[in-house]
Amino acid sequence: MIQSGETVRFLIHLFNGRWFMVFASFLIMACAGATYLFGTYSKDIKSTLGYDQTTLNLLGFFKDLGANVGVMSGLIAEVTPTWFVLTIGSAMNFVGYFMIWLTVTGKVAKPKVWQMCLYICVGANSQNFANTGALVTCVKNFPESRGVMLGLLKGYVGLSGAIMTQLYFAIYGNDSKSLILLIAWLPAVVSLVFVYSIREKKVVRQRNELNVFYNFLYLSIFLALFLMAMNIAEKQVHFTKAAYTASATICCVLLFVPLTVAVKQEIEVWNMKKLPSAVEVESYHPKKELELVQEDKEMKSCFLTVFDPPPRGEDYTILQALLSLDMIILFVATFCGLGSSLTAVDNLGQIGESLGYPNHTVSSFVSLVSIWNYFGRVFSGFVSEYLLAKYKLPRPLMMTLVLLLSCAGHLLIAFPVPGSVYIASVLMGFSFGAQLPLLFAIISELFGLKYFSTLFNCGQLASPLGSYILNVRVTGMLYDREALKQLKARGLTRKDVKDLTCLGSQCYKLPFVILASVTFFGALVSLGLAIRTRKFYKGDIYKKFRETPESESGSVLVSDSRKS
Repeated sequence: MIQSGETVRFLIHLFNGRWFMVFASFLIMACAGATYLFGTYSKDIKSTLGYDQTTLNLLGFFKDLGANVGVMSGLIAEVTPTWFVLTIGSAMNFVGYFMIWLTVTGKVAKPKVWQMCLYICVGANSQNFANTGALVTCVKNFPESRGVMLGLLKGYVGLSGAIMTQLYFAIYGNDSKSLILLIAWLPAVVSLVFVYSIREKKVVRQRNELNVFYNFLYLSIFLALFLMAMNIAEKQVHFTKAAYTASATICCVLLFVPLTVAVKQEIEVWNMKKLPSAVEVESYHPKKELELVQEDKEMKSCFLTVFDPPPRGEDYTILQALLSLDMIILFVATFCGLGSSLTAVDNLGQIGESLGYPNHTVSSFVSLVSIWNYFGRVFSGFVSEYLLAKYKLPRPLMMTLVLLLSCAGHLLIAFPVPGSVYIASVLMGFSFGAQLPLLFAIISELFGLKYFSTLFNCGQLASPLGSYILNVRVTGMLYDREALKQLKARGLTRKDVKDLTCLGSQCYKLPFVILASVTFFGALVSLGLAIRTRKFYKGDIYKKFRETPESESGSVLVSDSRKS
């Protein structure tokens, strides 16, 4: 037990502890998925500014571009402290989305299309700073549980759409324009509150570490189930403002329950440090150990070693990783998989509209994608870690299976039947969510953790490129072509209508057949990477993190600090 005189010292220990940092990261990630709400408020942008679908999809592309081009945040994180990275992200988030809100509410003059693209790109790019600050730091603090950690953190990002939907109903009512305002201020405030809690710590081994993550998992699943229940209830029963407020309050309580787990673990660490036998905690700093791996090559120019990479799993330089065949294969698979998934999610609002679903049902599609996005992320994180540990199953093979599942979701949109959009939303949300933790874990495993801040951001660059080609150049143009056909059949021209709308199953049939084909090709490419890396994954890829150098005092903590 903590004595009263030690309370202040314990609180300092708590707020500087690894487990409190995990809790803080959960909250930051729970507010870092504003880009997934684009389908909810995109109709307001389209109707207010009079955009056609191609222009709206162009805006969606710049959203995806900002959300996925995080190289700058990675490079900044290499040379600045984490608090600085998070502060920049907060400022960008507020400025970008606040300008969009001012525009759709008519508080400023109608901007040009390029200005709107800039606003949403800046706002969306802020989530890379949150990812780089919180996610990368957590992976470095828990290197042997990286798959689990990535699944949990990206899972909270997946839930963020449903979480913020509950909050905006409670605060602003059924006003989707105000949702943009919530997106502007809430993530910025949360990041600033925990700006000093997110930092790289010494890695202290705890025997029950995986069990703690399972406790976090169960709590997050309960939150996800609650959000799903609210999503269903809100479509069946008319909710008053008080009901929405109660729902949002419960949601916030569930978000803070993991704090009790974090506090419990920090109390154990605190008590462990006071044990007489615990002269020195067995700990190490992964960055210091990993920097020794290629000491001889570090003396050379990075350009001279670019085509002389180390074995898989060791620390590649940025150029060695980017120019390796493994990264190129990952790039192609990401282009096909995430590019198609982003296109599907961005068009979800218009898909529901074209098939005749009412607005409140379209909102349920977006919430379903958000919730199942979460399940996909935690599933891929935990299950891929289990299959890797028990059966030495390559993580790229898991990605292949996920992409095949995504194909089924695209085909349900291309050939709809009554209620198929609900099933498609679940499949697309799950597969979309599952891809990112797998991508990040594969990059960290194949290329090391030394430059992970930059490499994981580089790894997802293929996503906005895929989104631009598949969303703007394919889906948007084919949708507009079908809409113009319908206008012509009614004896109207483009000048006769404010926004270009297509109705019927033909609107998205051909685009989603193309998306399904592209995703299937991505699955085949990912299978190729699984074959290439099967020998690597059959080995002990986390061995070096267990080869802890002896502490300076020559003694280690025996109690509850070693793997059983």
